[in-house]
Amino acid sequence: MTALLRVDGLSKSYPGVKANEDISFSVEPGEVHALLGENGAGKSTLVKMIYGLVRPDSGTMLLRGQPYAPPKPGVARALGVAMVFQHFSLFEALNVAENVTLGMENPPRMGELAARIRSVSEEYGLPLDPDRLVGDLSAGERQRVEIIRCLLQDPKLLIMDEPTSVLTPQEVDILFQTLRQLSAEGTAILYISHKLEEIRAICDGATILRRGKVVGTCVPREKTARELAEMMVGQTLTPPERSAKPKGPVALEVTGLSVASPNPFGMGLKDIAFAVRKGEILGIAGVAGNGQDELLLALSGELRTPKDMVKIDGTPSGDLGPNERRRAGLVAAPEERLGHAAAPDMSLTENALLSGALRRGLVNRGFIDWPATREFASEVVKDYDVRTPGIGVAARALSGGNLQKFVIGRELLQEPGVVVVNQPTWGVDAAAAASIRQALIDRATAGAAVVVISQDLDELLEIADDFAALNGGRMTRPRPTQGLTVDEIGLMMGGAHGMEVAHHVHA
Repeated sequence: MTALLRVDGLSKSYPGVKANEDISFSVEPGEVHALLGENGAGKSTLVKMIYGLVRPDSGTMLLRGQPYAPPKPGVARALGVAMVFQHFSLFEALNVAENVTLGMENPPRMGELAARIRSVSEEYGLPLDPDRLVGDLSAGERQRVEIIRCLLQDPKLLIMDEPTSVLTPQEVDILFQTLRQLSAEGTAILYISHKLEEIRAICDGATILRRGKVVGTCVPREKTARELAEMMVGQTLTPPERSAKPKGPVALEVTGLSVASPNPFGMGLKDIAFAVRKGEILGIAGVAGNGQDELLLALSGELRTPKDMVKIDGTPSGDLGPNERRRAGLVAAPEERLGHAAAPDMSLTENALLSGALRRGLVNRGFIDWPATREFASEVVKDYDVRTPGIGVAARALSGGNLQKFVIGRELLQEPGVVVVNQPTWGVDAAAAASIRQALIDRATAGAAVVVISQDLDELLEIADDFAALNGGRMTRPRPTQGLTVDEIGLMMGGAHGMEVAHHVHA
């Protein structure tokens, strides 16, 4: 059987970095083929070359035996190559059908398009209403819009970048049924994901990249997830370790937390209640857009509430801003690294000052203590293995994984009593993710109360003592993580708020 896509010797360099070097692999018709690698391994550059967003410096590609070098995505789409990106390119104020037309070269009339969206979405088990506003859709439904937009082009090769990062386990099952159906019809799928158990479940073959080069190929289902991770990073990985210690008194208590979202398409919080003790990690799951950002804002002090809704060490603190909460011992690291957690054009030293000034005593009588600030930034870089030419470089110059290590390290080195993080290992490779998780565990072991908001279920099951889920701005009652099944977790994420009560009744 001739390969649908053959890549031979592709290379691409940017100033100071070889993104791809002499990459060769092939994908057969109907094959689900994984591209595996750490952050910065070169996966994104490679698929952008295949999709026509980036021109290779050297090397060739064949599509169905014919020379293939798309100068732009429109040409790639016309030749049967489609791509679903990790970050959606949708307009919230337009409806589904209007968004789909924006990705088409020659869109049909609206009525005809709406009928096609309905029939194709039902045929592939991804039902969508073409008249609904995208701003009103869940993250999983928005992904359907992107997939249906691609399927309407009848692609021969579908590239998917981190497709399950915004889905519940049940939605992942539906997506995999769709991908298997496409595969059976002869469509090849190029699949990028950090979720190795999913790779093992869905992919027929895999090409592993490290630092821009191919370092191996394998059949994923013949390997364990750990073996795949170790092939990616080139070293042995050790799982996070926890030492059993008795829990201390409640350090963070939230009661009846209700607050509107500052974002017009955001999700307000409705009557949220939980308590976290010293030495304890509470994991909060949920599909993106269900109130995670708002919860972090309300806990960090960026979104203020009546003071009794949030208590730090028993003191009502809901009306305190971020600096006052830092002084009281609560630090926070938001999901958005560049712009929210770190100022992109400021140096690492300046970014260390931004959140560390109070707790590390970096300002004295209104004057910045620059030697102490540089020492603090250097300490973060050293202790958290942040790969950077120096502390004087701008935050935006770091890779996503290294900037994330810097942001988490900057907060944890302030020795807080309460830690709140949202998506601590989002888009971070296996080695960096393991070190961040271990750092959060170590902080809890040292006596902090830790809240981890994450869409990565494996992460929460690995490090959290208790587990809750956000759906539609409401939160399930926290339950011990031990003994929870993936089905129960999926139901909690999908909004079955009564299920934890039913569980206790039957117990």
